[in-house]
Amino acid sequence: MKYTAIDKSLYIFNRKNFAKKLKPKSVAIFNSNDLMPTNADGTMQFRQNNDLLYLSGVDQAESILAIFPDATNPKHREILFVKETSELIAIWEGEKLTKAGATQQSGIETIYWTSEFDQIFLAIAVEAENIYLNQNEHLRAVTVVETRDDRFGKACRAKYPSHKFERLAPIMKTLRPIKSKLEVDTIQHACNITEKGFRRVLKFIKPGVMEYEIEAEFAHEFLMNRSRGFAYEPIIASGFNACVLHYIENNKECKAGDVILMDVAAEYANYASDMTRCLPVSGKFTTRQRAVYDAVLRVMNAAKGMLVPGTIHDEYQEEVGKIMESELIGLKLIDKHDVAKQDAKNPLYKKYFMHGTSHHMGLDVHDVDRRTTPFAAGMVLTIEPGIYIREENLGIRLENNILITEKGQFDLIANIPLEAEEIEELMNS
Repeated sequence: MKYTAIDKSLYIFNRKNFAKKLKPKSVAIFNSNDLMPTNADGTMQFRQNNDLLYLSGVDQAESILAIFPDATNPKHREILFVKETSELIAIWEGEKLTKAGATQQSGIETIYWTSEFDQIFLAIAVEAENIYLNQNEHLRAVTVVETRDDRFGKACRAKYPSHKFERLAPIMKTLRPIKSKLEVDTIQHACNITEKGFRRVLKFIKPGVMEYEIEAEFAHEFLMNRSRGFAYEPIIASGFNACVLHYIENNKECKAGDVILMDVAAEYANYASDMTRCLPVSGKFTTRQRAVYDAVLRVMNAAKGMLVPGTIHDEYQEEVGKIMESELIGLKLIDKHDVAKQDAKNPLYKKYFMHGTSHHMGLDVHDVDRRTTPFAAGMVLTIEPGIYIREENLGIRLENNILITEKGQFDLIANIPLEAEEIEELMNS
């Protein structure tokens, strides 16, 4: 891993909170993600299962975490299984975690090799009444490939049919949205790296530059700062491309007079940042571009004030929609008389603003949450209104990362230029 390891106190704290959520005589099992193949003998870059990482800090394939608070044997209340290293593995891949290294990283004292899991789990399972299984239950997830968690769940249900099985996802959706100080600090570090990337490209962008060249400038800055790279597939979208919400080809020329939408951010220690900025390719917005830009910025500022403890997500989105509606009328994109007669279930503003305003952010860019849970202090959410006018080849989206506190909001990327005047000044300085 490129990043500096996070202090193990984070994972000790997370496990302590997690254990309180389990029913008596329950064991919870978390499996690492697979090392996914590409073609021939190639593999994709490894990305750890975020639930396992959240509770152990172990960023290594073929790892398993077992948490059994009521185990008779105190050594089995927290167990971490890691892949055994060897001289051959050390030569070809580099050494894996030693048992001492796994304890140092996680704070877990009992470490076994992954090859010992079946034997140890049998001793645990006969003592437990409930087995908690993990599965990706994110609302946006489209899972067509079996994970290690999926395979373990099938095997476990077949081998222990008399046990009661519980779901881990609801617990993680309760715990992970509230970020500890160490987590916030790590997200802030990712945001700071994103700022460095943004300031790098400000003076690089000009007519004739290719979108992928801008992507390369970001990648250079991110990697230079110990990030693994992008927190998500970067969107570098000039002109009409900005009206395609998930445009990731990044292969077009940036032309004079266009606005370029950049939804691109760094990750650090597996924690995401998430930024969107829009820049005039020629260094100055046209009158119309500026009007749309300022309208989006006003919606953003108004929405930011609603990110307070107690706000319900769906009610928040509805209120932001009303603000956007007013701005679109001002831009003459929709008519107030038509708005008065619109279908409340399909408001007219959605033609130009068709996505949500905010999502939780953390180990996942779209972090796990319960939509019905009110916003609370410690949550980190994006705020990203946009206006997309396909007939004008113009898409404007602005996005910041907000930590909700008891005293208001703290903007984690407040230092990244946002006002149109400042952007123009920096591009032309």
